[in-house]
Amino acid sequence: MVDITHKINTLRAATATAIVKVSKQETIDAVVNNLVPKGNVLEMAKTAGLFAVKNTYLSIPDCHPIPIEFTSVEYKIEGLTIQIIFNVKTVYKTGVEVEAMHGASIVALTMYDMLKPIDKEIEISTIKLVNKEGGKSSFKNKFPNAIKAAVFVCSDSIFAGDKEDRSGKIIVEKLTSYGVETSHYEIIPDEIDIIQEKARAFAKEHQLVIFTGGTGLSPRDVTPEALSPLLESRIPGIEEAIRNYGQQRMPYAMLSRTVAGTLGKSLVLALPGSTNGARESMDAVFPHVMHVFHILKGKNHDTL
Repeated sequence: MVDITHKINTLRAATATAIVKVSKQETIDAVVNNLVPKGNVLEMAKTAGLFAVKNTYLSIPDCHPIPIEFTSVEYKIEGLTIQIIFNVKTVYKTGVEVEAMHGASIVALTMYDMLKPIDKEIEISTIKLVNKEGGKSSFKNKFPNAIKAAVFVCSDSIFAGDKEDRSGKIIVEKLTSYGVETSHYEIIPDEIDIIQEKARAFAKEHQLVIFTGGTGLSPRDVTPEALSPLLESRIPGIEEAIRNYGQQRMPYAMLSRTVAGTLGKSLVLALPGSTNGARESMDAVFPHVMHVFHILKGKNHDTL
């Protein structure tokens, strides 16, 4: 199966439909009036669909086991056709499109099985996804111009050439995948005045300024002390999201002192300096965090 451990939970919803077409009005009448010998077709089919949607992963090899948290089945009868409308919701890391289509198809097959003794020409058709919500596709941020970022690696040892940078390069790679242009990348020592100088200078021309390293608890970890006095608005939600994401994967994440806030029209982030810490921090909040650039321009959530 595809690795989804790096994804975050969001509300996921999907609606799928299927069509069952019978060959005569007598079949529709039997369904509506509950006269089918095998029982109540609409209720039995609905029940089968509810069982099926929760067990989709047992039938489709690449589907993940998902905690299905809402399901509904609706019917629309027009002429000789019965349209099945299957809705599914969950709060999870991956979508429920296949679950919705699987549910709709099982409802249709159950109808076929119950109706075949009284109608030999039933057809099942048009099993399709009609709507999906949640995940990255529902939270895309479009900007007229590319977001410009500056990335700084805060490390005495890397600055001295004793170690090779990895976290900064990972951040640049992640930014590129989100369509963000990293126009400046630099390795600097763990010095408060240098960190502050870089933050002030680059926040003027860049919408995003990221520092990686210096967020731990050693005497030379001073990035939070350098940035906190400069930030005009701290954004605790970003900090909490990063730590919560990390804590679910690594118990030591609670010791990181991630910082997030605004400086002018720029978002400033201080992320862990470890390779995994930097990667996980980016996965925790990107690309959704870029919504902040709309807000900083005076737009609200409802107009985007």
